[in-house]
Amino acid sequence: MKTMKELIEILNRIDGKGYKAYKDIEGEYDMGSFKLYIDHVQSDPFAPPSRIRARVAQTFPSDYIGDRDSIVALSDYLTRQFAKNIYKFNTKGRGTGKSFLISIDCGGQEILERTSIYITQEYVEARFEVGLPAAGRRILGREAAQIFEETIPSIVKNALLFNSTDRREAKKFIELYKDQQYIRRALKAKGLIAFVADGSILPRESGISEKPLKNAIPFKSPDTMRVSISLPYGGTITGMGIPEGVTLIVGGGYHGKSTLLKALEKCVYNHIPGDGREHVITIDDAVKIRSEDGRYIENVDISPFINNIPTGEDTRFFTSLNASGSTSQAANIIEALEVGTSLLLMDEDTCATNFMIRDARMQRLVSSEKEPITPFLDSVRALYETRGVSTVLVLGGSGDYFDVCDRVIMMDSFIPHDVTDRAKEIAEELSSIRVHDKAPDFTNIKDRIPIKKSLDAGYKDKIQSKGMENIRLGYETVDLGLVEQIVDNSQTSAIANIIRYARDRYIDDRTTMKEVIRKVLEDMDKSGLSCISPFRGHPGNMARPRKYEIAAAFNRYRGFKTVR
Repeated sequence: MKTMKELIEILNRIDGKGYKAYKDIEGEYDMGSFKLYIDHVQSDPFAPPSRIRARVAQTFPSDYIGDRDSIVALSDYLTRQFAKNIYKFNTKGRGTGKSFLISIDCGGQEILERTSIYITQEYVEARFEVGLPAAGRRILGREAAQIFEETIPSIVKNALLFNSTDRREAKKFIELYKDQQYIRRALKAKGLIAFVADGSILPRESGISEKPLKNAIPFKSPDTMRVSISLPYGGTITGMGIPEGVTLIVGGGYHGKSTLLKALEKCVYNHIPGDGREHVITIDDAVKIRSEDGRYIENVDISPFINNIPTGEDTRFFTSLNASGSTSQAANIIEALEVGTSLLLMDEDTCATNFMIRDARMQRLVSSEKEPITPFLDSVRALYETRGVSTVLVLGGSGDYFDVCDRVIMMDSFIPHDVTDRAKEIAEELSSIRVHDKAPDFTNIKDRIPIKKSLDAGYKDKIQSKGMENIRLGYETVDLGLVEQIVDNSQTSAIANIIRYARDRYIDDRTTMKEVIRKVLEDMDKSGLSCISPFRGHPGNMARPRKYEIAAAFNRYRGFKTVR
């Protein structure tokens, strides 16, 4: 391992040379108070910045790193502190391309397991990026020396050491995360699928910002749905508990129906202090379902919802390059069931109307023999009663669901009211004359087996993410824009790496997709998220995705094939 003095000597020697001479600094360095690893040097000033790690000896007491939840929370907290210190010292703006840019993969409102900070009992390691400075394509070696000799040591000292940490703030961050995990684990025991604490702020700042809306109306639970939870650190809190079963969220336009559902959708993840949704918790296997016109479907058994289509195609093995709204929504549900969800979240605004409801008049005009779609209205109870899969559904236009629901929540100026009894009274007073279709059989959901060759990315085997919504697999783009529970670019980056990792290790034309994903997640639990990275040392910027979004990426790749 070289010394800091040797690193500075190399930078002074290559000052003014062509940019590729920066490759000379790759390696390991003893910087005195920490170890520095320059794992990869960018090829030119406009390329992705150089990947660098800084490792300090562990200085945090055992109560900060004593269990996995503490480590995940502390890692997220330290990542944010590292980012704040970068902001203080960053000198981006001079030089060519990405010169002087220092960055670390830092999250938004969610607390996610990341590769940006890695904590063990022996050390804390930050994985970050540096744009090595240049003028044109000539190395600014003396300026680079200043970055390594002054800027990075200052950031490391102020961000990664216990003595430099705001201990009270860090402790509260960890304790909040552990309280959130406690609520999440308690939901099943209480027969709940979600909890929304009194005083929560659900509305967001704007359609492009996940920060809380200022001066928003705080959430207040209906008395009939209020539950109390005693937390390990945060005392006793109260809020609305949504029970298992079929729950409708109703109300007038702009009164907060979709806002509540959006909170439930995003709160499969824990949130940072000050987010407003810190104590809004949804069971972590909830999946948001919508229609996706034009999406690819491969060998999905959608027969519980769609059967006897005029073309004669067997919907037990349904494949489409350009699915309709109803078939895509049917496939989305079956794919979620295949991976193991126990809660579906739906908003009628993003659902296919003919999939959700067929009223009495339409039934009289188009007989059931001529209609291949069994509406979700006639399926939702069977999902719960035969598979234990609950549904939360935002509705504004179909009271027929009153007949099949367990609970009705009405949003009025962003305040929820339990109107279940009144909804049931209305259902009796205005009895529906529609004929209920026979409930589908959901007892046997097909476990598909992926074909290894179908995931060959071709020349150079390129599989990489492009922002939060796209993955490039060879020459094909996998569109994840409507997979709404991906909340971070780095989750998409991890999913791209998981596709390659799963293909190379576990996909063998015999193992089901559910089992393949389970094995990958087990590896990540055992060896850390970094294990899926193709890079040595610095693993790249990744955040842990859920198995449902991993499956969604496989399912939307147009080259994906499964065993028939």
